[in-house]
Amino acid sequence: MSLMRSVLLRASRSAWLRDHAMRTPYVRRATRRFMPGEDLEDALAASRELERESVGTILTRLGENLESEADALAVMHHYLDAQERLRETGIRSEMSVKLTQLGLDLDRDLALEHLLQIARHAQTIGRSVWVDMEGSTYTGATIELFRRAHAQCANLGIAIQSYLRRSAADLETLIADGAAVRLVKGAYDEPESIAFRTRREVDQSYIRLGERLLSAEALTAGVFPGFGTHDRRIIAHLRSRAAAQGVGKERFEFEMLYGIRRDLQAQLAREGHRIRVLISYGEAWFPWYMRRLAERPANVWFVVRSALAG
Repeated sequence: MSLMRSVLLRASRSAWLRDHAMRTPYVRRATRRFMPGEDLEDALAASRELERESVGTILTRLGENLESEADALAVMHHYLDAQERLRETGIRSEMSVKLTQLGLDLDRDLALEHLLQIARHAQTIGRSVWVDMEGSTYTGATIELFRRAHAQCANLGIAIQSYLRRSAADLETLIADGAAVRLVKGAYDEPESIAFRTRREVDQSYIRLGERLLSAEALTAGVFPGFGTHDRRIIAHLRSRAAAQGVGKERFEFEMLYGIRRDLQAQLAREGHRIRVLISYGEAWFPWYMRRLAERPANVWFVVRSALAG
């Protein structure tokens, strides 16, 4: 792991930095690189603009590890209200949620019930809901609750992290369930005993898992792959693999972060690929923002230049 990535991940866990940096105009200005604003309406406006370019979106409200049932209930209602706004506006966005937002730290059944309510409401407006993957201490519980919910609501998908050594086995379980899977590299600081630590290992794992998601067996089972990556080399490999196997462009999609590789997003959309952009919003953006920089530390210098220019 690079020194810069290690520093950024450590910063993401710092309560002092979170409390002080979030009030700093310079840092708040710099976040515009990755998020259009803190409010749902900001995210909806950005979604509307992207849809004009044939780019879909996934919306997620930032925040995790809530400490009270009242807070978890409020988050659930926020997502229900957000989906109503999608109905009203006609915007085709999907929602992505973290289970610790919905009460996982408090009670698994509570989190499950909140997730099911969100998914069932999404069914009424013809939308899917994605379950984000958090740190490794939550991986097992997240997959367990996802599978229980998916058995009742087929419009649910889940993120799997290629840097975790367990992900190959987890993927086989999800393929058997016919689940939609968003494959990402992972953005938490995990020990070598459970996670690949070098970029080469993570990329190799990503390609292996991506190929498995595009296999005839997975697609026949009903799997819908979403490839969350900005890596041109990996994208080119997966496109080639899909074409060689006769997998139509409608059978999978590429997913990227708001503000990253916009040229590539537009190119893929022009070439007929399904593309979605993850748009994050909310006041609890600092830990998420640090992890996004850690995923690609070269972004730090872009952010610095952009903020100074602003």
